[in-house]
Amino acid sequence: MDNYVLIAFRLLGALGLLIYGMRMMSEALQKMAGPQLRHILAKMTTNRITGMLTGTFVTCTVQSSSATTVMTVSFVSAGLLTLSQAISIIMGANIGTTLTAWIMSLGYSVDLTSIVFPAFFIGMVLIYKKRHRYFGDFLFGTAFLFLSLVMLSAAGKDMDLEHNEAAIKFFSSFDTSSYLTVLSFLAIGTIITCIVQSSAAVMAITILLVSTGVLPIYLGIALVMGENIGTTATANLAAMGAGTQARRAALAHLLFNVFGVIWVLIIFYPFVDFVCSLVGYNTTLEGQTERLPVVLAMFHTFFNISNTLLLINFIPQIERIVCWILPEKQQKPKEEFYLQYIQSNLVQTPEISVLQAQKETFRFAEYVKEMFGMVRQAFNESDDKRFEEYYSQINDKEEYADRMEIEIANYLGKVSDDHLSDKTKRKIRQMIREIGELESISDACYNQIRILERYHTFGQRFTSEQIMQLQSMMDLCDNSLNHMLNLMKGHHNKFIVKEVYRIENEINNIRDSLKTKNIENVNNQLYDYKLGMTFGDLVNSLERLNDYIVNVIQTKFGK
Repeated sequence: MDNYVLIAFRLLGALGLLIYGMRMMSEALQKMAGPQLRHILAKMTTNRITGMLTGTFVTCTVQSSSATTVMTVSFVSAGLLTLSQAISIIMGANIGTTLTAWIMSLGYSVDLTSIVFPAFFIGMVLIYKKRHRYFGDFLFGTAFLFLSLVMLSAAGKDMDLEHNEAAIKFFSSFDTSSYLTVLSFLAIGTIITCIVQSSAAVMAITILLVSTGVLPIYLGIALVMGENIGTTATANLAAMGAGTQARRAALAHLLFNVFGVIWVLIIFYPFVDFVCSLVGYNTTLEGQTERLPVVLAMFHTFFNISNTLLLINFIPQIERIVCWILPEKQQKPKEEFYLQYIQSNLVQTPEISVLQAQKETFRFAEYVKEMFGMVRQAFNESDDKRFEEYYSQINDKEEYADRMEIEIANYLGKVSDDHLSDKTKRKIRQMIREIGELESISDACYNQIRILERYHTFGQRFTSEQIMQLQSMMDLCDNSLNHMLNLMKGHHNKFIVKEVYRIENEINNIRDSLKTKNIENVNNQLYDYKLGMTFGDLVNSLERLNDYIVNVIQTKFGK
């Protein structure tokens, strides 16, 4: 009895090591290839075939279908991928994840001990060399994965289940020819995978039980089918608090796998016998247990490839079904605070987190541009009642902008706590500066509307020359804001910088000229001191607003 307790702890420890190794390896690969993976997902999805191949490639690269799926859901939430593109990528991810099953079946067929310890040593050396630390993390994760497979294989042999009468009696009590038994094991595989959030761990246990010969291959395959459904829980949980499109993508993953399981269940026994024949395993004969891990890996591969080939032409129909199940909610009121792209529960890797923050920062920039547009409308408004409406709206928007700055900064602060590359750290520092300058632009807009409110209380009006001069400055600021938005969209070119500096010099010259002329006009009693002071304050505020725009642009270029 004590011996079995010790073996049980060894199994649990090996499973924990396997999950940790898989996670470490996956995260290291994502950090090494993060920007490239992002561009691959966003660009190489021109049609359903390329989308499927992209999903397969990325999942094989990061060794985690959950990582690919959550990444895809995040990109849908950020507006980088359409729902149909996401569905094709998810189909490919299901094919890519079959590589993990082959690695595990190899672990039960080949002694990996000779690989593990050199991998640990080389990984440790590379981790201390800062330049190659991510590759070192990858080697460490791989070594942990292989070590866990060695430990699981050894524990399985020590359990000696093939000679344990109680275990043999227990598993032989199940009628493998009954669909009820198959459905029961399918449900068990689904539930366990949902609980442990790792299909790799459940696959390892399944291979262990099947390789001993006590668990019939039909029931082992039923567990694998359940794992395919259970693995969708990760993306669905991640998308739970996200936008409608993200939840639709996660639901499409679930429907895709459930449909696959349903059609395979209809032809279950012939399908399993056919897969077994591909690797030369005869289900009617005893023995041949050494081939059973390969049978599971082959089934996993054949099942996912067949399901993808069957459904890839029905992506538009799948899209319509998930849109029908999850209809678009009524859009929130404009001024009710919400972050459109940042979903804290979708944070999976620093690369995705930074991408979400970049999208939200661009939305912030569009927001302050909209504020300035309202200031211009208020400036041209002669009706006091209409002006008060503008004043109230800009006041609300300024509070909204303050909250945007705080929320984005807090989010970036959380991302900073993770282990980041130097490049990602620079991006985060850059964005923190950007949102600070954008908030200053919103403050300048609020200051301008307050100046205009004071102007409306005087009962006097600017001269036609003053109006023309102020409108000229506003045109220049608006032009500068447009350049800023183009730059934040990703249009990096030197023309934008030169043009913005030209605008800044022109605004500075206008300010200096108007400052002198304003004093002269007050002295010559062309208008009174109050109006001259209001005019001067507005000119200075417009000049400061453009300074903040220049600061954003300089930040973008790392200055």
